[in-house]
Amino acid sequence: MFSHNFSRFLVILTLFLIGMASTTSVVHAQYFGQNKVQYDTFDFKILKTQHFDVYYYPEMEQAAKQAARMAERWYARFSRILNHKLKGRQPLILYASSSDFQQTTTISGIIGEGTGGVTESFKRRIILPVGGSLAATDHVIGHELVHAFQYDYTSQGSTSYTGASPGIERLPLWFIEGLAEYLSIGSIDPHTAMWMRDVTQRKKLPEVKKLENPYKYFPYRYGHSLWAYITGKWGDDSVPALLKQVSRTGELEPALKRVLNVDFKTLSKEWHESMNQMYDPIAKLTRLNEPGSRPLFKGTEESRYNLSPVLSPDGSKVVFLSSRDLFSIDMYLADARTGKIVRKLVKTAVDPHFESIQFIKSAGSWDPEGKRFVFGAITKGNPGLVVVNIENGEREKEIVFKHLGEILNPTWSPDGRFIAFSALDGGLTDIFVYDLGTEELKKLTDDVFSDLYPSWSPDGRTIAFVTDRFTSDLSILDIGDFQLALLDPKTKKIEQLPGFIGSKNINPQWTPDSKSLLFLSDHNGISDVYRLDLASKKIYQVTNLYTGVSGIMSDSPALSVAKETGQMAYSVFEEDYYGIYAIDSSEYISGMESKDVFGDVSPSLLPPRKKSEGEVLAFLNNPLYGLPEEAEFEVANYKPKLALDYVSPAQIAVGADRYGYYSGGGISLLFSDMLGYHNLFTMAQVSSRVEDSALLVGYQNTRRRVNWGASLQRIPYVYGYYSRKLGEHLGIEAILDEEEILRQINYQGSVFALYPFSQTRRFELSAGYRFIDYQWERRTRVYTRDWFFIDEFKQELEAPDSIHFGFASAALVYDSSFFGATAPILGQSYRIEATPYIGSINFYTVLADYRRYFMPTRPFTLAFRFLHYGRYGKNADDNRFYPLFLGYETLLRGYNYSSFSSDENDVYSQLFGSKMLLANVELRFPLFGVLGLGRGFYGILPMDFVVFYDAGIAWGLEEEGDKEMKPFFLGGDRKPLTSAGVGIRMNMFGYLILGFNMVKPFDRPNKDWVFQFTIMPGF
Repeated sequence: MFSHNFSRFLVILTLFLIGMASTTSVVHAQYFGQNKVQYDTFDFKILKTQHFDVYYYPEMEQAAKQAARMAERWYARFSRILNHKLKGRQPLILYASSSDFQQTTTISGIIGEGTGGVTESFKRRIILPVGGSLAATDHVIGHELVHAFQYDYTSQGSTSYTGASPGIERLPLWFIEGLAEYLSIGSIDPHTAMWMRDVTQRKKLPEVKKLENPYKYFPYRYGHSLWAYITGKWGDDSVPALLKQVSRTGELEPALKRVLNVDFKTLSKEWHESMNQMYDPIAKLTRLNEPGSRPLFKGTEESRYNLSPVLSPDGSKVVFLSSRDLFSIDMYLADARTGKIVRKLVKTAVDPHFESIQFIKSAGSWDPEGKRFVFGAITKGNPGLVVVNIENGEREKEIVFKHLGEILNPTWSPDGRFIAFSALDGGLTDIFVYDLGTEELKKLTDDVFSDLYPSWSPDGRTIAFVTDRFTSDLSILDIGDFQLALLDPKTKKIEQLPGFIGSKNINPQWTPDSKSLLFLSDHNGISDVYRLDLASKKIYQVTNLYTGVSGIMSDSPALSVAKETGQMAYSVFEEDYYGIYAIDSSEYISGMESKDVFGDVSPSLLPPRKKSEGEVLAFLNNPLYGLPEEAEFEVANYKPKLALDYVSPAQIAVGADRYGYYSGGGISLLFSDMLGYHNLFTMAQVSSRVEDSALLVGYQNTRRRVNWGASLQRIPYVYGYYSRKLGEHLGIEAILDEEEILRQINYQGSVFALYPFSQTRRFELSAGYRFIDYQWERRTRVYTRDWFFIDEFKQELEAPDSIHFGFASAALVYDSSFFGATAPILGQSYRIEATPYIGSINFYTVLADYRRYFMPTRPFTLAFRFLHYGRYGKNADDNRFYPLFLGYETLLRGYNYSSFSSDENDVYSQLFGSKMLLANVELRFPLFGVLGLGRGFYGILPMDFVVFYDAGIAWGLEEEGDKEMKPFFLGGDRKPLTSAGVGIRMNMFGYLILGFNMVKPFDRPNKDWVFQFTIMPGF
């Protein structure tokens, strides 16, 4: 996965600002957001190879050594293919499992379950977990290293911290990700070919220009296919030639014209023709649907993913994973005959309990009685088995295994006592069995090979599984394909079974008589269901589909057989979605003798190539090229060193006002160590008026679960007041232009700490000391009544006394909200905070902010916010503090200060106080999605239409006995101000959210409608 790490800069800056703030900003405080929890503390070492610094921890030493050799081999391949060597050493940061990877401090933000690795731009780091198999790890290292070459190749010698983006970042994702897939997989790939056959059959092949929309056209698959076409026609030498050209211009079509003499239109036409020629003959030899099958769950735009079906023993029910609620992949129970949903067993969008249900790599298992269901999950950073009661959907048991990495594809023994599963342990995948009675865990396989997909036979005697032990030579890291095997759970004896050589053989499922295994294989180029007769060792083909039986990944589970009845369910990729089909006939499931019906046509080849050829494929098929010997690499302890990550573009401003010229500038710098444990942020804004300069220095430590930091700042706030009047100057009547400037200069030192209880809940503490100095001056320009300039002078006025105080703040924060395109649409969040201030003045602040989002009917969200913020105590109304203002566009809409005129002072004054109470309700929905314009939830544009009602009241600052400033609920005269209106919010390419509102302020009799523009997400 390609990633620019500028988001890290924003997150760290936000944390510093929160930690340094002595009062909470209720205007737009980024004080919500979910937590990346460092559940574990990793003792990283550095394994040094010729070109790589490989970061790992001792528990995964063996896996790290394998990964290091793989990385060097990939480096040799790519440096030869691209005719380029990376500048400097290449960091490769490894984690032993996906759950460990999701705790990484090297990149900011929550890492999704589908992220297999990241290459970021600041330090060109590759960060990834080892995969469930050696082949998966090898592929991800290769894919991510391509991104490192892309960054380096197109940076033209610049470094990311200069603020200059590598040229690759200006190119569409299909170009970036597609090239990474092509160079790491080659031109033979059944999975990408499956996608391309599907879109070809539907006659929906996109123009090359349209591939720039990554939401509609998955860049990995479409980009892989297009790069295979380009290199198939113009040769693999076209790759470095195109990279060199786009690194100069940053524009793709001119590069294609210059290097290949082809434009987008011609390239599209020829690409389409080659796919039609390749796939039309295959369509005549296969079927879109099996005649004996029936659809259980068809994929639709509202339910794109229907995956991992698991039939109950009697075949009457099925548990499966689906995105039918749009915003996450959840677990459902359904009637296997009608497809009717019985209940949702696990929801993941707003349920904070599960961090992962392993929807890409794993399916679950029924107990023998069909009353309980077990699946693997990640909870609070730990993998475990979760047992759910099918009758009521309640969780009966959670069995946590803290020393393991991930738990995949559990299978229940026929007597109900044992659960076998595959799991990552130190970066290696083996088969384990758990005794529910004695609560003992045993390891059935223990080696460097990958062992996956355990399936307990109905007679209880053996466990079928898949392994690469029979086809791999680890001395040269020649990683073979998965083959079927049997494992005796008592003796641990392993028996190899017949299978297809040179292709995958995965997801074994037993027939009820324990005499046959159904499994998935792509030996003929298409992933289909096959049956192995254990007695005769013969293999029969059960399905013959045009697209294929598949999950999200080529090695994802997609097949299930009912243990008692023999019914079969499987997931299919069709019409750009994943659906689930069932076959009830045991005769049909028996299959036919497997034959090669395609002849010279290979469904797994990506056109225009007709055979295995090309430089890339030659390197991929040669495990020895560039592979270092199995030698002991140098190992060093990790010692953090700060290095410059980012320098913001310098900002320079020159201006003039009635009192002369001024100039200023600003710059920000971000430093961090390689693992992101230590982060130093500095910001300076310098003005020719020295008193208006600002400086900020902040430090954040993310080494352990408690994230903490410290900061120093000097921040001036400048307030101006302007007036014009007739007066005298040196005894002459004159016009006096007067500007009074009040400076509030804040000096502050603070420390802060955050303790995340989970991904959704945390506790925050901060403390510090603040000194506020005031400067007050009057600048006067004098004119005659005929506007001839006479004089100008500056007068120092008596400023308010400076103040100083110490403060300590505590906050409880919860956020399970799910963010849509422009605002949260599901879940809830709250922040409760209290901050006492003690010093030359004494007061305390209280903040309570609660927000709730729910969908009474899809896709309409009702959003509520209730907010109180106030200063309390002895000096809460001290006039040296700028009063709180209720009329910001993000609080009470229709009352922003720029919309007021001089005859509305009575209303305007009601927006100020030392305390405020606010309520907002908003109906938000995707406008184009509701109108049916375009596909998906949002349609052609990520835009929300909103209807809202706001009510708020500010109070305080009153003198003794002053009822005008008191709220009505305290016996005063001040009433709430209200407004209502409509608006739209648009997500601009993921960078900005623009809002346009028309508001009717009900308490401004002289105002009809007010237009407001915002650059901010909805609350």
